[in-house]
Amino acid sequence: MTTASTTPAVSARPGLAELIKRLRECTRRTFEPHATALTVASVLTELRPTPNLLTPVEREGAADGYTRTTLHAESAFSIAALVWRPGQLTEIHDHLVWCTFLVLQGTETENVFDIDGDRLVRTAQRQRPAGSVSGVAPPDDIHQVHNTGDTVAITLHVYGADLSKGTSVRRKYRMRATPK
Repeated sequence: MTTASTTPAVSARPGLAELIKRLRECTRRTFEPHATALTVASVLTELRPTPNLLTPVEREGAADGYTRTTLHAESAFSIAALVWRPGQLTEIHDHLVWCTFLVLQGTETENVFDIDGDRLVRTAQRQRPAGSVSGVAPPDDIHQVHNTGDTVAITLHVYGADLSKGTSVRRKYRMRATPK
């Protein structure tokens, strides 16, 4: 994964200021992770941010792995846009905090896993086209995300913590996954 080091000001990103305002309102009201993730999902559904949150160069992604551009970070939440070229994927992982995400462009494929004894078992595979909103919250959030399409996919993620100096990933699973 590649992380962007410098990004344009909030005012240069269409719709970002309103998104930040609305996320501040909903993250102040709710503290239970699943409820907060659902509330954030409703904000993303209502506001419908677009890929224009990213510059044309950011929307291209990178050949060596998916890219993450942090758009905003504060104590209650962080907003990041991920760009996935065809075939790019994450490792199997889980999270420290809740995460809600919106597919802005393309299709995202998510494999969901559970632990059965000493092995991972894939329990679901979900295809999410542009406009889909979903979320995960610990402890039931072991997954792998990838772009199985033939065009660039862009997803917008809202995490329940300030990730400006770190990551939301709790663990990476290197065990061999067993299909459902």
